[in-house]
Amino acid sequence: MEESFANLPSSHLLGSVPAVVSGDQKTTNKEVPGANLQIFPPNNGGGGGQGQGQGYQTVGGVSDGGEQQQTNWKGFFNISSYSQYFNVDTDTVLNRLISSLYPTTGDFVSKIDANPDLYGLVWISTTLVFVIASLGNCATYLMQRSSISSWTFDVNYLNVAAGSIYGYALIVPLAYYFLLQYMGSSASLVRFWCLWGYSLFIFVLSSFLLVIPVEFLRWTIILIAGAASSSFVALNLRSYIQSSQLTIVVISAFVLQMGLSIFIKMWFFA
Repeated sequence: MEESFANLPSSHLLGSVPAVVSGDQKTTNKEVPGANLQIFPPNNGGGGGQGQGQGYQTVGGVSDGGEQQQTNWKGFFNISSYSQYFNVDTDTVLNRLISSLYPTTGDFVSKIDANPDLYGLVWISTTLVFVIASLGNCATYLMQRSSISSWTFDVNYLNVAAGSIYGYALIVPLAYYFLLQYMGSSASLVRFWCLWGYSLFIFVLSSFLLVIPVEFLRWTIILIAGAASSSFVALNLRSYIQSSQLTIVVISAFVLQMGLSIFIKMWFFA
């Protein structure tokens, strides 16, 4: 009896140790043709939903296409992709602010070439909006306090300031970028935004002087500030111009910047 039970096959029993397989058999079992790793759960084959008729998907198959498409568009809608343009310290920003007050050098583009920033564009534009809106009301009060009995703060100044300053700081550099690209000149949109953003800093300083209720002094201050800001933009923009035929582009940038300065004077400090 003991010998008959010992001769029974035991490989199928629970807890039994499988028989030793030779090296050739292991290789044969591993190299099964057509074997592939599958993703579970499978896509439903019916119902008319997304992925209809696809069945099981292999790793690196259909899912890779969607992931690649998401990666291509992620840079436009992900805030972290713009963090490199705000990676500036206080010393760098102060150095660029001081450079914008010396327009005759024309080396601002070379200073920002390695690391152009959008911090100056956002910070200076926002500061200028609130400065000219608030100080413009103060200037109006100082000019009209003797002729009016009551005075109220004009909130519309803030709306006009935001629309004009933000619109100018964003649209004008964008227009010059496409214009120079069309004319075959090398241009960088981020560098243009950086250039025009820092060019507005002098208007922040001059706005405090425009509160003085002397009309002749106001015009003198705004024309000097406008000429300095216009020269700063024009001289640095000239580095992107390779042909003398494009000089009209530099002149137009100078005129537009002067027009902005006159607009600030006429609307907010009249």
